[in-house]
Amino acid sequence: MKRLALIEDQTAVREMLVAILGSDTNYEIVGQAGDGQAGVQLCLDTSPDVLILDAKLPGLNGVDVLRRVRKKLPGLRILIFSGYENPVLLREMLAAGANGFVEKTAGLAELKQGLDTVAGGGDYFGPGITKLLLSVAAHPDRAAGPADPLTDREREVLQLVAESHSTREIAAKLGISAKTVDNHRTNLMAKLGLHDVASLTRHALEVGLIEPRTPV
Repeated sequence: MKRLALIEDQTAVREMLVAILGSDTNYEIVGQAGDGQAGVQLCLDTSPDVLILDAKLPGLNGVDVLRRVRKKLPGLRILIFSGYENPVLLREMLAAGANGFVEKTAGLAELKQGLDTVAGGGDYFGPGITKLLLSVAAHPDRAAGPADPLTDREREVLQLVAESHSTREIAAKLGISAKTVDNHRTNLMAKLGLHDVASLTRHALEVGLIEPRTPV
């Protein structure tokens, strides 16, 4: 039986996956989390065999979650489950060590096939992702993305700024002082050559840290 963890910010989706996969005798669900920082801690606390990871998470992006857990748990098998298909994001996920990628538009049967394949030591990519991979192979410049010279902490601050959190809120979330947040913000602006929140938000979109906002 494989020990399975889930990191997914949409509560209904996460609870549905827990209900469905929890009845599968091939898996034991050892925990679930709804944001990136909690997800990293969950993995470190439970050391699962397999992880289903949403690519887009509040607070700490899925790419950064993947990088951090991969460093600490090199043997962990990771299946990305996301509705956000972006060539830059796909490139970063693969570079960070993802073992598979299934789009949320796929059916549950495909998710289960992907999970079983990844848990068994193979790689799996859904049809939509395979098509995107072929496009990236044909046009590698489209997946290059802008250069990102930021540290992990600066990326965290950038994402939270782009998500419209105040300096005080960012400090509380990261457990650092407001002055340290301001220093990180100043440093990342200097590195990126950007000088306002709108520009930072656009950059966060370009590198896949946040999703485009859907008009209400």
